Amino acid sequence: MILYAGNKLSRFGYTPTFIETLTPKLSEFYNIISVSDKKNQILRMLDMISAVVKNRKDLKLVLIDSYSVRAFWYTYILAHLCRYFNIPYIPILRGGGYPYRLESSPAKCRFIFTNSYKNISPSMYLKEHFEKKGYKVIYIPNFIPIGNYQYKNRTSARPFLLWVRSFHEIYNPLLAVEILKDLKEKYPDAKLCMIGPDKDGSLSKVKEESGNSGLNGSLIITGKLTKDEWTAISAGYDVFINTTNFDNHPVSVIEAMALGMPVISTDVGGIPYLINDRTDGILVPPGSKESFVNEIENFIRNPEFMSFISSNARKKVEEFDWENVKRKWFDVIDPLVKN
Repeated sequence: MILYAGNKLSRFGYTPTFIETLTPKLSEFYNIISVSDKKNQILRMLDMISAVVKNRKDLKLVLIDSYSVRAFWYTYILAHLCRYFNIPYIPILRGGGYPYRLESSPAKCRFIFTNSYKNISPSMYLKEHFEKKGYKVIYIPNFIPIGNYQYKNRTSARPFLLWVRSFHEIYNPLLAVEILKDLKEKYPDAKLCMIGPDKDGSLSKVKEESGNSGLNGSLIITGKLTKDEWTAISAGYDVFINTTNFDNHPVSVIEAMALGMPVISTDVGGIPYLINDRTDGILVPPGSKESFVNEIENFIRNPEFMSFISSNARKKVEEFDWENVKRKWFDVIDPLVKN
């Protein structure tokens, strides 16, 4: 049996996390259970501990979605528990802030990542940082079922922008509103669609700024949507903007690339490891409204360049298809569970 521990909070309106995507895929090949869907952090931790203790005699592996801030302690406690019961565990590195955690908690990180069976990173960014500290890390990218994403080559651009993320200050949703405000001065038909759940109250700030700037007719806020819903909406938009201040290997960006949407993203964290600037996407400095606006206008003026980016983006993310990625998981898991 495999236990997968992470945050399963989509039933509370949050965006589904990787554990909710990977578990059903792995269940086609392995006996796997996952926890936890408890909203309260302490109850979630207790649920994870209980799952390990209750199933300890049957567990051959524990997978842990490993974050770098508060949820870091889930990994630390579960690592101790797995060591006590002699159960192999694998942290899956999720936190874009891990370079800081490696510096601030060196002893705890050493315990977790030297005693693990393997360490897995979905981004080359974190793999590089961990290896600089002497940890061995296997790169297995986030995956998408590429056939589910209808590709549309963007051969011309309108100032129609799409933003898909949780409303949280680290993703800087207010910057998207500022970009729209600037575009409206030159392109009265400019519009922005923002898709995602509210996570820290940022949504109310976005609505307030939109109202103060007179953008309510040009800003569409849908709230959380299913993948099928938002990918259908994407056909009516031409440019995907990722305004984040802090990132790792965002699935929403990969999905936008699969749909053929040219992505303009801040040059932060793991993003430069995902996007090759001016080849399959555009990178700009974080917080730079002017850079976003300039690059959007460049797409409008240069449809051939936009088509070039759109085509290359699709080709790039085809390597993230589940049929390719699953073999990497088999190589890691099979030696433990099929012996």
